[in-house]
Amino acid sequence: MAANSRLTIAAHALAWLELARRRGREVLTSDEVAASVNTNAVIVRRSLGDLQRAGLVTARRGNGAGFSLGRPAGEITLLDVWLAVSPEPLLALHSSEPNLQCPVGRGIRPVLTDLYDEATEAFRAALARSTVTGVLERILE
Repeated sequence: MAANSRLTIAAHALAWLELARRRGREVLTSDEVAASVNTNAVIVRRSLGDLQRAGLVTARRGNGAGFSLGRPAGEITLLDVWLAVSPEPLLALHSSEPNLQCPVGRGIRPVLTDLYDEATEAFRAALARSTVTGVLERILE
């Protein structure tokens, strides 16, 4: 299974939008963001659309079209970003019911559910401590 890169693409896009803003460019096109991410603009537009629905970016149409931050970068946590672009759980159980006649099959779900809940809470807490500004500052060090 491939790792989910939605958070990475969205964080990259937001950091690039913030750097552009600092350099006097309030709006970037999805093509400009995609060039930085080095991926197809359709993938970036999908991510920017998710971020727009969450209020993290705004979109302009017509003359001067493009995307800009929806609120200050220091107020956007990576948890906000993750919640905007990754609706599925961080970790998941079997897609089908395990064999309940097997002692492992019978007990695996409750044990892993507890562990996954702990891991998810730790993950969410770490993301909540990081902002787009913090990410960009670390990039620019």
